[in-house]
Amino acid sequence: MVTRVFIQIFVLFLACSSTSSSSTHLCLSDQRASLLEFKNTLSFNDYCMQFTSPQTNSWNETADCCSWQGVSCDKQTGHVIAIDLSGGCLQGSLHANSTLFQLRQLQQLNFAYNDFNGSIPSPLFNHFVSLTYLNLSGSGFSGLIPHEISLLSSLVSLDLSYSSLTFDAIGFDRLSRNLTKLRNLVLEGTDMSGVSVASFSNLSSSMETLILGTCQLHGEFPSEVFSLPYLKHVELAWNENLTGYLPKTNLSPSLVSLDLYYCRFKGSIPSSFGNLTQITLLDFTQNDFQGEIPDVFENLDKLTILKFGSNNFSGQVPTTVFNLTQVTQIDLSHNRLEGTLPNHVTRLQFLQYLPLTSNLISGGVPVWLFSLPSLITIDLSYNKLTGPIGQFQKPNSVMVIDLSFNDIQGPIPSSLFDLKNLSSLLLLSNNFSGVIESSMLSKLENLYDLQLSNNGLVSLSSSNDGVNYSFPQLTRVLFSSCSVRKFPSFFRTSKVEVLDLSNNKISGGISKLEAEGWEGLNMLNLSNNFLTSLEQIPGKYLQILDLHSNLLQGPILSTWFNLPPPNPPYLSLLLISENKLTGNIPSLICNWTSLVVLDLSKNNMSGTIPECLGNYSYGLQFINLQVNNFHGKIPDSFTNNMLKNLLLNDNQLEGSLPRSLANCTSLEVLNLGNNNLTDTFPHWLASLPSLQVLILRSNRFHGSISNSIASSNFSALQIIDFSQNELSGPLPANFFRNLRAMKDAPKEKLPGSYLFKTDARVRYVYQYYQSPVNVTMKRLELEFLKTLAILTAMDFSNNLFTGQIPEELGDLFSLQVLNLSHNSFAGPIPLSFANIVALESLDLSSNKLSGRIPSKLTNLTFLAVLDLSKNELVGAIPNGNQFSTFDNVSYSDNLGLCGMPLSRQCSTAGETTPAPPAPMVREDEDFVIPFIWEVVMMGYGCGTVLGLSFGYIVFTTGKPWWIVRIVERDLQTKFTKWVKNRTHSK
Repeated sequence: MVTRVFIQIFVLFLACSSTSSSSTHLCLSDQRASLLEFKNTLSFNDYCMQFTSPQTNSWNETADCCSWQGVSCDKQTGHVIAIDLSGGCLQGSLHANSTLFQLRQLQQLNFAYNDFNGSIPSPLFNHFVSLTYLNLSGSGFSGLIPHEISLLSSLVSLDLSYSSLTFDAIGFDRLSRNLTKLRNLVLEGTDMSGVSVASFSNLSSSMETLILGTCQLHGEFPSEVFSLPYLKHVELAWNENLTGYLPKTNLSPSLVSLDLYYCRFKGSIPSSFGNLTQITLLDFTQNDFQGEIPDVFENLDKLTILKFGSNNFSGQVPTTVFNLTQVTQIDLSHNRLEGTLPNHVTRLQFLQYLPLTSNLISGGVPVWLFSLPSLITIDLSYNKLTGPIGQFQKPNSVMVIDLSFNDIQGPIPSSLFDLKNLSSLLLLSNNFSGVIESSMLSKLENLYDLQLSNNGLVSLSSSNDGVNYSFPQLTRVLFSSCSVRKFPSFFRTSKVEVLDLSNNKISGGISKLEAEGWEGLNMLNLSNNFLTSLEQIPGKYLQILDLHSNLLQGPILSTWFNLPPPNPPYLSLLLISENKLTGNIPSLICNWTSLVVLDLSKNNMSGTIPECLGNYSYGLQFINLQVNNFHGKIPDSFTNNMLKNLLLNDNQLEGSLPRSLANCTSLEVLNLGNNNLTDTFPHWLASLPSLQVLILRSNRFHGSISNSIASSNFSALQIIDFSQNELSGPLPANFFRNLRAMKDAPKEKLPGSYLFKTDARVRYVYQYYQSPVNVTMKRLELEFLKTLAILTAMDFSNNLFTGQIPEELGDLFSLQVLNLSHNSFAGPIPLSFANIVALESLDLSSNKLSGRIPSKLTNLTFLAVLDLSKNELVGAIPNGNQFSTFDNVSYSDNLGLCGMPLSRQCSTAGETTPAPPAPMVREDEDFVIPFIWEVVMMGYGCGTVLGLSFGYIVFTTGKPWWIVRIVERDLQTKFTKWVKNRTHSK
């Protein structure tokens, strides 16, 4: 018995000794020392250590280094072969003499998601020639990747993503040629702007994963890469300058995911896509693909994400995509696809997102959409869908429905209100009809966004049937341009933040009690209704209040400020124009320190303008008080350098122009016309660098424009109107030499454009509000909204100017409207006027001009209006081009003129035939306008005539402004491109 026990103890001792010996000798002492010394060179991120414990906490001298966390050894030799310190909270630099590089047998190294700094030392590649796996993703290294990386000939997987690293052309070219065993290459976020994409054609034929998103690649990507036989995953997303084509054949049959999001690949989709039976993701969003999408998806049983949006695809919607059994997203939006959607679909059991917006899809809305069990988002907006929507039996879990901007008719199906999870219902700009009852909407307990604007036959029930319906989530309600006649009681909930009932038929007033029910509002638009009163501004957080074009009357502003509690402190935009308001502007309005836009125009308000408006808060940028009865002086207290538009025209203001306006360095539009101001020419306004519109017409400005104007710089001025004043003397040539905006091509993007603001609140206001500008042209006074991108005009008519018209006016190539009528100008019409290639309206009537009409004015083929009447012109009237369209009114009361269209014939036959237009218009040897200007401006001028005609139509009929914007944008882009090309060619 004792012997047996002794033997068992002895065997146990041997086993323990063996284990101890193995443990002692497996970790080589020099390698343990190297690792410990490496650890001592590093520090740790304190914030990171709040959430995790670094692997190196287990590194100490007593434990076997092969048992340390993050360390693996060869079980035979004891060499350290793998180190994984990913997410280890490490900080510091990795120096070239680091003891880490003494571990020459290392095969795997993972430093991902740490906080190293500095560059990657080249010994990492020189000494670790046995590495097969290297991951430095998000490790914090920066700088140029050493060329020695190409020495890692055994490397199978390389991940350098999400760091501030850079590959140059030589380094990557060597890598692509030498790393013949590489299967996984992940470089997302690495700067590869200096790399030739042709190098990718040298990659290993064993490549399986290629991740190159956001690498600043450019050029044409080699299509043969997509044919690598083992390739499974390709991501090239967010390389907006990377082009290329997909191979028509030989696509890798192993492909699992192909992501080309936001590149510039072109060509068509090859039918060989039908062979990608392993594919799960296809994302070609925002490229330049075109042609038809081949209908070859029937065998792609594993496809879960299909995104072909924002390309130029055309043809029929491929029907086989609706048979995909695993797909969760189908995005074909923003293309030119047409045809109808299938009437019956049963296989899309996992489909969650279906954006098909902005196509040419026609036919009806299939009811199966509302019964698919997993569907969350349906977006069929901006198509050509018609017909009524039928009822459906099994409502699904859909949360977002957008059918806006189609031609869907009939009532909204009642089964739509059985979609319990519906949070957003967007049906704008269709032809829906019928009454929406409170009881119907009350079923949608999760609804927060309801938009039915521009459905003229839709109305809302104003009765609550004795039931207090609750809408706990409803925050956004848009019912503009419908048939709403009364405020629906169910909108009075504290959750509503945005309410648009504009352009309806709502009449009567809004009591203080009713206004208090809208406590959560931040935007309220009741414009274009028949409201007569608003006792209190609704909401404590209101930012935008639009009440323009109603029947509001009385001193509403004073009423508001006399009511406790204080008015909304966040109000940014206040529009009450085109009402019947009376009374003055309370000075308490300046307590609204968040105000950006104040528009009280076209009312019957009176009194003086509060002094505090001049030195208003930081944010006020638009003041529009035009067409009222304000009197007194304009406050001379302007200190706000953010003010952009000041419109005080058509009032009874008097006194001089306040010199403090010179402090408004951001001012773009100044309209003080039709008042009783008395002053001399305000040359000091030239110090305003952004001033684009200066209208001081119909005042009492007097005296001459001094030659000292030469030192001034109205470089941004595009519209100047000093008509109907008492200015006298000659027009100084120096004044016109600095009008750079009238010489250059129209700007692509106006300074202060509504779409390019950094402050979110200001940007929102800019997108909402457009400041009007009145310009007299073609014998009509027209109101334009933000057309400054292409409109240039000059009006000095009805003054006392004398002398000759300066030749320098001919340098204003982009000037479209010029009116110098009703003055005392003498001498000839300047020959340089033939250089004003954009001129559309020219009025020189009622002067003392003499001599002949320059024949080269016929080169202005876009000229729409010409008035030379009541002068002392002589000779034959030129004919040809636009001159053949003018009637005798354009030349009347010039006793020396003859020829068509006048009845007076010329005595000399030769005088009626003008010289043929020359290819060049020369004023002197230093200035040449090439003939191509004339060719370009034929199109530009005719287009501008069309655009301004549209502007007049919009102004007089109230038609949508999108017509004008499209014309302006197209003409502006073409003209600017031509001028830029002409400049570069020099």
